[in-house]
Amino acid sequence: MAEARVLLEEYVRGGKLMQLATLGDDGAPRVCSVWYDAHFAPDVLRWISRQDRVHSLNARSDSRVAGAIVAIPLKDLGQTVRGVSFAGHARELSTVGIDRQVAAFVARWPAASGVLGSAEFAAGRSPMRLYEVRVAEWVLFDEENLPDDPRRVILPPSA
Repeated sequence: MAEARVLLEEYVRGGKLMQLATLGDDGAPRVCSVWYDAHFAPDVLRWISRQDRVHSLNARSDSRVAGAIVAIPLKDLGQTVRGVSFAGHARELSTVGIDRQVAAFVARWPAASGVLGSAEFAAGRSPMRLYEVRVAEWVLFDEENLPDDPRRVILPPSA
């Protein structure tokens, strides 16, 4: 299982865009795509978004989320698949006391410094927020490196 964990972290760190599924007040699932920043032990994925986006509203009312990250360049049907999916609980972070999280996100996505580094953000007056999902379960799917058993459920170390 150690090999699978190494592959999972490699794919998640190497990805850029994740699909995030949230649940609406009506129980219907909604999916969006967000730029993310990954960290491990504990396993968290962070993204920025406006507070009024559907996925932001949904995550505040029901923290259960799931998502996926594709780890291959998409070319054609029938390719050998490598990717990761996850399930966990999301939350909106405060705008104060998160200097480390903001610095990590901006280090990965420098264009976010204009939003996350603003006085409006720090004062809680910006419509943008930093969100995170604490991953409760990963699923690695890797037909290239694990062809005989490509689907591996991986629990975070703290779980």
